[in-house]
Amino acid sequence: MSSPEGAPQGVIPAQLLKGQKALVTGANSGIGKATAVALGRAGADVVVNYVAGPEEADKVVEEIASFGVRAAAYQADVSDEGQVVAMTDRMVEEFGTIDILVANAGMQRDAAFTEMTLAQWQKVIDVNLTGQFLCAREAAKEFMRRGVVPEVSRAAGKIICMSSVHQIIPWAGHVNYAASKGGVQMMMETLAQELAPKKIRVNAIAPGAIKTPINRSAWETPDAQTDLLKLIPYERIGEPDDIAHVAVGLASDLMDYVVGTTLYVDGGMTLFPGFATGG
Repeated sequence: MSSPEGAPQGVIPAQLLKGQKALVTGANSGIGKATAVALGRAGADVVVNYVAGPEEADKVVEEIASFGVRAAAYQADVSDEGQVVAMTDRMVEEFGTIDILVANAGMQRDAAFTEMTLAQWQKVIDVNLTGQFLCAREAAKEFMRRGVVPEVSRAAGKIICMSSVHQIIPWAGHVNYAASKGGVQMMMETLAQELAPKKIRVNAIAPGAIKTPINRSAWETPDAQTDLLKLIPYERIGEPDDIAHVAVGLASDLMDYVVGTTLYVDGGMTLFPGFATGG
């Protein structure tokens, strides 16, 4: 498995998720793309959700299909209830069911607090938080309808919420984003508590600084990279594959007893490295 320099070099077992059907939202670039590809490499059939950029989504589908599994691209705005319901219904009709949801779609609309408009606030909350709620709700309905199929998975379904280190680290100038991710944490834990008796596992991944288009300005130049590395004890910026590999593990029976947990994949950013020298 080829990976960018600095990314993990491990090989994902080809049959780890064989027979499972996965939906990854926001999967035509960045973390979503890497996760969709990794799930396909592990044997899952994958629906690549996107809201814009159909050409990029088609390329992701082509890459996933090269592993000998089925893949398709579905356009839907995750903040729109009707579109989410239609997307899930279509997947069940065309793929038979859904076993794995990676609720990844997210966005930023940054501004100083006193200059942030209601539209900027609401759009980020709608996509990052409400979008995950809608997708998780529809997936859970299908999990409960179908129940556990032991030859496929020990769980009836797996929901992986894509959060951020900023669910616990305040982030000035990004109050809408930080608030949305704080909401994701409590939503995930509450869903995990409610759905676990139905054998539905709900967990989250909280990435730190990852090289994706959404935060290009934070790592693209040497000066920006130097400043960013001061926040990362492990002294490298993450790659999308760092997150994708964790998502595959969480979706598999290898982590069947992991319920209601956030896995921080951040090179130690949540260790607050400024305090390593006394703060």
